[in-house]
Amino acid sequence: MEDRIIYLLKKEQGYLSGEELSKTLGVSRQALWKHIQSLKELGFDIAAVPHLGYRLISIPDRLYDFQVYQGLKTKDFGKRILYFDSLSSTMDMATQLALKEADEGTVVLAETQVKGRGRLGRIWHSPKYKGLYFSIILRPKIALEKASIITLLAAIGICEGIKNYCALDVQIKWPNDLMVRNKKLGGILTEIKAEVDEVNFMVIGVGLNINNDKKSLISQATSLRQEKGEELSRLGVLQNILYRLEVNYSLFRNKGPLAIIDKWRQFSLTLGKRVKIYSHREHIEGEAVDVDSDGGLLIRLDSGLTQKVFAGDVIHCR
Repeated sequence: MEDRIIYLLKKEQGYLSGEELSKTLGVSRQALWKHIQSLKELGFDIAAVPHLGYRLISIPDRLYDFQVYQGLKTKDFGKRILYFDSLSSTMDMATQLALKEADEGTVVLAETQVKGRGRLGRIWHSPKYKGLYFSIILRPKIALEKASIITLLAAIGICEGIKNYCALDVQIKWPNDLMVRNKKLGGILTEIKAEVDEVNFMVIGVGLNINNDKKSLISQATSLRQEKGEELSRLGVLQNILYRLEVNYSLFRNKGPLAIIDKWRQFSLTLGKRVKIYSHREHIEGEAVDVDSDGGLLIRLDSGLTQKVFAGDVIHCR
């Protein structure tokens, strides 16, 4: 009901009488008043003037599910959204839902995370009402060795979504860092449940700095606000990202991994650079020359040999 009220008030732009609203919604004037009060408690500024009716003054920068649905251009991604003001981790919640057969494209969204995490068990700081913190459930019918492509796909979708919304160029530091001017804007976390060699489901977690000010950013990090010099609508950024994620997921299913890799190269900050890659087993140094059809990074060692890596901490030497 709240989503329909906001839609009608947005559409009218001026005052809309309580009588007309009640009639359109099929509820009593008293029931309408209660819904208006609920919206005010959520942060919507709605003026109520006798003999004129209701007028929407301002909308809070919140990611309420009914707000995301309005204007979302996707078919499946975000068809079901679970919104939380605070959550331990969107990844944990999405994984629980996936184990209970939640549909592909289900999104878990939180305004803050108490135990947000990044790769290798690192903490992901999630300042409330500042960034985007969400996870999405995917069920790609692919072999386990192809799963890394989905991380590349997600990174492309995020770069394109941000570009579409605010004309900012974002680059990808392999495998999962999103960068602007060599500063970290966000990251992607991918977790997989597989049986034998086939993926059962994947959960893609995204953390992005949107309206963070300089004080709330760690060293060598940035935000869209810092880069654009103004606050942006987190809602608009999210809707654009979900749309581009779905577009690229469809491209992957229809054209295969090579179509994704071709696009990924255009956004890569890593290719052509000398890199050091640290993993729990070894460290490798050489030139990052390409990504193969499995999503692995190809490193040309000083010996002239080429080695493929699928994971690790990457340091750009130059």
